[in-house]
Amino acid sequence: MFRNTARCLDALFVIAGGLLAHWMRFSTPIALPDIERLLIAFNCVLVLLLFPGFGVYEPWRGKALPAMLLRVAAAWLVVVATSLLLAFTLHRMDAVSRLWFGYATLISGALIVFTKCLVHVALRSVRRRGMNVRTVAIVGAPGFSRTLLAHLDHAPQAGFKPVCVFDTSDASIEAAGMYGARFHRLPVLTDPNAFAAKVREEHVNEVWLALPLSEEHTIYRFTRIFRHDFVNLRFIPDVRSLSLFNHALVDVVGLPTLNLSATPVSSPQMWPKLIFDRLFATAALFALAPVFLVLAIGIKLSSPGPVFFRQTRKGVDGQPFAIYKFRSMSVHHEAYGQLTQAARNDTRVTKLGAFMRRTSLDELPQFLNVLLGQMSVVGPRPHAVEHDDLYKDQVYGYMNRYRIKPGITGWAQVNGYRGATTKVEKMEARVKFDLFYIHNWSFWFDMKIVFITIFKGFVGRNAF
Repeated sequence: MFRNTARCLDALFVIAGGLLAHWMRFSTPIALPDIERLLIAFNCVLVLLLFPGFGVYEPWRGKALPAMLLRVAAAWLVVVATSLLLAFTLHRMDAVSRLWFGYATLISGALIVFTKCLVHVALRSVRRRGMNVRTVAIVGAPGFSRTLLAHLDHAPQAGFKPVCVFDTSDASIEAAGMYGARFHRLPVLTDPNAFAAKVREEHVNEVWLALPLSEEHTIYRFTRIFRHDFVNLRFIPDVRSLSLFNHALVDVVGLPTLNLSATPVSSPQMWPKLIFDRLFATAALFALAPVFLVLAIGIKLSSPGPVFFRQTRKGVDGQPFAIYKFRSMSVHHEAYGQLTQAARNDTRVTKLGAFMRRTSLDELPQFLNVLLGQMSVVGPRPHAVEHDDLYKDQVYGYMNRYRIKPGITGWAQVNGYRGATTKVEKMEARVKFDLFYIHNWSFWFDMKIVFITIFKGFVGRNAF
């Protein structure tokens, strides 16, 4: 019912957009020429035929609003492009007002997108109040079940309400056929038959199998139990022990594939970040040009040697690049493969260099790396290659930091993890913050880190 209503509304918005565009373009009563009527009718048919193929009318419950709106916009652009192709094919483009077509495209598209956004926001609000919810029964061990329940508690707008948990951790009490202890205020069952009876009696909408990949027999068992029931069975694999990084399910040559370690964010999602990086780096280099000049003169006067210090670091997917810094030490040479970190009161650090390191001014030339596309404004800090070789076998998940572009500042840095890392424990904490950033990346998370860096992140007591 809801989907049919949504389809009818979308078709009406196409008609309304065409009529409003005609009024805006010609300021005359509704008297559309034949070509405009044809294009409006054609667009209505295309919307009814193509939108379902783009998944526009699929349930948006629990899905990210920007991604769904992007899908709607893409579907509408395909409709418009097909309509243009029709006009060219009929050799009637000369009879179509370009301004009318532009108005109609923008108005209809805006009405469709705005309405869907409004409905989505309204449904989220309704679900927060406990209405329009889908009940869920969870099958799994207490650890992962607790994780899922925490996610549901923090996302009431998704409209999923847990009603019970089946505990798979102790098969010896399975035959008891009775309720176990209450878990997160939910009844815990240990007998599959009692669990199935509860799901059927309470008309539970979904059963989530939160199980490790090794529990194939348990997965088969529950799919067989509910093979005659109209309940949605979802498999949520517990792969926490396999990786700390990314577990997205993707399509590879038509096969469902679970990423255990792969680039976490798709290219289209990264476009705002890429655009921001280039614009911010360009603005920063222009604005800081006088500072660069003053520091360059100071470095030349403080000790002999080049103004800039170049060092090889790893970029995205481990690709090497030369990172730029203002030289903060006197020129010295170390044995191949050896790198001595700067320590407090290090005699190699010049007086100006000590000031630059405390205030992170030595990092400013890395905006050149951002402009060249080798780094990002925000991301995990790249470490020296020698440190990568040292820590990659000591800190689990260390190399996963390089699945995205390294940054000038990052979540670890604004949380106090700057400067030298003399202990493995410090590096583990830094990596933990970096992986949290990667797992939870969004453009607005980047903006938050940038603002924190501007107001408190330049000076650090651990930098020397």
